[in-house]
Amino acid sequence: MALLSTGSSRGPVERPRPTRERAISIDVSTPSVARMYDFLINGTDNYASDREACRMLLEIAPSTRELALINRAFLVRSVRYLAQECGIRRFIDHGSGLPTRPNVHQVAQESQPGAQVVYIDNDPLVHAHGRLMLAEDLKTTAVIEGDMRDVDGNFGRPEVRRLIEDGEPVAALFVSVLHCIPDADDPWQLVKDVADRLPDGSHLVVSQLASDHAQLRHEVTEFMRETTGGTWGRVRSTAEVRRYFDGLALQKAEEPVEVSTWYPDTDIFPRQATQEWIEYGGVGKVVRP
Repeated sequence: MALLSTGSSRGPVERPRPTRERAISIDVSTPSVARMYDFLINGTDNYASDREACRMLLEIAPSTRELALINRAFLVRSVRYLAQECGIRRFIDHGSGLPTRPNVHQVAQESQPGAQVVYIDNDPLVHAHGRLMLAEDLKTTAVIEGDMRDVDGNFGRPEVRRLIEDGEPVAALFVSVLHCIPDADDPWQLVKDVADRLPDGSHLVVSQLASDHAQLRHEVTEFMRETTGGTWGRVRSTAEVRRYFDGLALQKAEEPVEVSTWYPDTDIFPRQATQEWIEYGGVGKVVRP
């Protein structure tokens, strides 16, 4: 579901091909946010419509490709931090996008062997690729084809119940996906509802496309809504993104930040040449009275 969600930070993407076990119906004439992102990170699971949409998007926001790489690096860095420094072994990745190495479970398992991850996405192509990915680790990884807005349904799935039933802390990821949620569906309440269901000591990783330039927000939002057939929410201001962290204790930063600056582990990382929009967010710990 994400435009800028997951992918490798450099070079061609390694990704397993779907099997013939399931026929996938794909409208290749309408761009998909997941496939557009795939193209931006040099992936191979995209079509002419996706590439043309990206070309037009890059005319509006030239830094979009760099922004995608920055987002991916943030995802990997935040998962590594949670597994390595916070001891988190359970993850729920909302709007996970097309699986790309290293995936969340692979990053987490570097520090926490046996770490468990549930991926949730509503794109059938994502689900098909994810099922093939599961062949690597059926015991610790699951992929749910579902809408991240269906919190009750998702948390009622046995794959998710197993993650939280013993009260061990969980990390819920909303990495560059909340701009896909319209205001009418209240993405802020979505984040809160998920946080409320997590055990004590849990964390949330949240980032979204943001700009404090009203005209840019309008142009990109309208372009993406029209291009994707309405499967888009809104580019939001940084103040609006900060609201996602209400009630959370921010980690490694005093406030949400442009994510390339969140706890950087190297001075060599993708940087945006222009700042018309950014990935803005951080990591927060669930705090209860």
